[in-house]
Amino acid sequence: MTGTCVFIASLFRAFLVLIILNIALGTQYVTAHEWHTIQGDVVRVDATLTGQHVSLHCFGKNWPVKMVSKDHWIGWIGVDLGQKPGNYSLRWVSAGQKESGHLHISQGKFRVSRIEVKKKMAVFDAKALARIRADQAAIKKTYVMQVNATPDISITEHPVHGPVSTPFGARRYVNGKPRSPHSGLDIAAPEGTPIINPLAGRVLLAESMFLNGNTIVIGHGRGLVMVYSHLKSLHVHKGAWIKAGETIGEVGQTGRATGPHLHWGVRFNGARINPDSLLVHAGGLAMRLVLLIRS
Repeated sequence: MTGTCVFIASLFRAFLVLIILNIALGTQYVTAHEWHTIQGDVVRVDATLTGQHVSLHCFGKNWPVKMVSKDHWIGWIGVDLGQKPGNYSLRWVSAGQKESGHLHISQGKFRVSRIEVKKKMAVFDAKALARIRADQAAIKKTYVMQVNATPDISITEHPVHGPVSTPFGARRYVNGKPRSPHSGLDIAAPEGTPIINPLAGRVLLAESMFLNGNTIVIGHGRGLVMVYSHLKSLHVHKGAWIKAGETIGEVGQTGRATGPHLHWGVRFNGARINPDSLLVHAGGLAMRLVLLIRS
């Protein structure tokens, strides 16, 4: 009996220590929430927190947030195409408050794409490889360029309408040899079809490339960057601010393309994102953006 009393007393003391530490640190921990998503999607999460300086953390990165009403915040997290399926923690932080949650990531279902092209389109000499690497490095630099804008991480329509010839995440084989997963959408459309900018932003790159052909990269702020490749012509120049709805170029088949189409890629805070996961109805109802039900 005495041993039981000692054990209970020890637990009580430990509980009191936790309460005192919590008060001393001024931290309030709120009930955890859960969201479910797949590889390559953007997840919208929310929390109830006071204060004006709120941050959201997941995958070792900070993600953009927005106050939508008093004490109610939303945030966006990008799940990279190659993020390993599993359970990940997320954390909201405000003055004196922390709210935790969990992100459950499932394996995406991606199409296997097999194409046959002429050898000259699949095998490159040393000079061509050097050009390809330089082009890739130039695009990669834009992913971390800062743009002074704070948009919602959403759009209402594609930059061009047409059938998707190669979906996001497709596992590609060219002439029987595996290539990197497709990190964007290929949208087929007649050559010359106008390409409409879906979200205001600044042109970070506009030039001709070996594989990508005429390419435009637009930064929208908050780590959101969109890439447009194989354009017939370029209607914008580096540094220009482009409004939503403006024409930035025309569908073409420049670079290494088997037919006229737009390759549209999205990076969000460095993550390779399915462009379709940004789409919402004009009225605000999610189309495919995984606004996930709390468990």
